[in-house]
Amino acid sequence: MQMATPDHTIDPRILDSAKKEFLLHGFEKASLKAICEDAGVTTGALYKRYKGKEDLLCAVVGDTVKALYNFVELRSSVPPGTLSDDALMKAWEMGESMLEWFRFLYQYHDGFVLLISGAAGTRYANFQHDFAEKMAVKTYEYFLEAKNRGLTGADISIEEMHILLSAFWTTVYEPFIHNYTLQQIEAHCELMCRLLNWYCVLGFDTAK
Repeated sequence: MQMATPDHTIDPRILDSAKKEFLLHGFEKASLKAICEDAGVTTGALYKRYKGKEDLLCAVVGDTVKALYNFVELRSSVPPGTLSDDALMKAWEMGESMLEWFRFLYQYHDGFVLLISGAAGTRYANFQHDFAEKMAVKTYEYFLEAKNRGLTGADISIEEMHILLSAFWTTVYEPFIHNYTLQQIEAHCELMCRLLNWYCVLGFDTAK
């Protein structure tokens, strides 16, 4: 007896429909029935692939989460202790570095928006806090290295760094939550770089 060939064309239809529904209503108010109807599949076909609504949302944002944390690891892959004083100082510059962040996030626009504003009720409900905390840990390593070298005399705790990074990343999240175009985001980046001066905040001696 010949086995039936699985219809893999269903999978992207389900994910596309789920993304639209989650973006429109958020996780908690999203309807699996609406997702199935839009994708033209039965609920049985959906449950063969996903355990439920949360499993489906995790599939929708999976590529974004992976890309985001890979990008973080790439940006912080060089141990701060191996950097020259000049390179360590440049790690705190905004400008082009921040623009690179915004452009990267825009490539994963929909998944990122879901993570920061549509994932309440899922394992990603605290994504904004968790991401800021992860960034605070990595950022603090660079700050401590700079302090050990006498590049700054500021006394900042890891808790304070988390607060600073929470405020910093809120200014990154908001343009996406408000559905800015890439052009608007680039203009926002310029304003953000004027507002947030890490050299001033962390007490760096830029004359060195």
